[in-house]
Amino acid sequence: MPDKVLLAHGSGGKLAHELICGSFISELDNPLLAPMDDAAVFAAPGRLAFTTDSYVVRPIFFPGGDIGRLAVSGTVNDLSMVGAKPLYLSLAFIIEEGLPFEDLERIVKSIKDTAGEAGVKIVTGDTKVVERGSADKLFINTAGVGEVPPRVNISGHSAKPGDAVILSGTIGDHGIAVLSRREGLRFGTSLESDCAPLNRLVADMIEVSDNIHSLRDPTRGGLASTLNELAGQSGVSIMIEETDVPIREEVQSACEMLGLDPLHIANEGKLVAVVDAADADKMVARMRLNKYGRNAAVIGRVQEGRPGRVTMKTRLGTSRVIDMLVGEPLPRIC
Repeated sequence: MPDKVLLAHGSGGKLAHELICGSFISELDNPLLAPMDDAAVFAAPGRLAFTTDSYVVRPIFFPGGDIGRLAVSGTVNDLSMVGAKPLYLSLAFIIEEGLPFEDLERIVKSIKDTAGEAGVKIVTGDTKVVERGSADKLFINTAGVGEVPPRVNISGHSAKPGDAVILSGTIGDHGIAVLSRREGLRFGTSLESDCAPLNRLVADMIEVSDNIHSLRDPTRGGLASTLNELAGQSGVSIMIEETDVPIREEVQSACEMLGLDPLHIANEGKLVAVVDAADADKMVARMRLNKYGRNAAVIGRVQEGRPGRVTMKTRLGTSRVIDMLVGEPLPRIC
């Protein structure tokens, strides 16, 4: 095979077959994918969750991850945010002519490893190759199917006054890590993306309590946009404490240097949980036993008041309104 992807690899002919079998099937093979039919056939137990997403991150490799780990993690996490157990994923690749096979194979290996960590199977997919300049190296589209347990009813519409708001860890790691690689910024310590599949963390949380009302992963738009979405969907007000929001020193410093608000910076391995206040302490304790929840903390409360409003009590003791992100300070972040 050539060392770079050619337009002919998207032709549907011999080279396309060699690409699919040599780069994809060889790494991702499983009984549902092996037949190579136009669609995967599988049993559909109970209630199902279904999601889709696309990934266009630049650069495709960044500290702590790459576009392949991002695609699997992001889709797994979207299913997990409704309490579903992720089962099956599809992957569609849009490849720019000239992408080195070495890069493609590295990404497919990352996809395999992340899917293995999450316990999901890649069961179907598609490959297209476009002319040089028509894409930026590689775009990935995904879809995911998961099973929702009978007793689980988690929705952005279910937050209630009195609930505790829990954050699973530090904010802004992904956005600043990607930006640092993109712009060649250097920090005093090694900062990596938090990109990770959170389904096992969510499973741990569900074991602890039946009173998880809402879950959301604060990706594009960051924590601020996520809290505004939840407050708006549920028709409630949310108040958080600035001193309780975990954030790494290097992320805080980078945001101050660049004039960015860390509450608006993207995350790819964190979640926000709205739970009954009586279960908050035991929930945080259980989350901290999972490597993706070690820095979990209660950061605020759901309140009655103006529906959709999010406020933050600052370190100075004052309050400020936290608005949803307007515009896109960090484009192509996921």
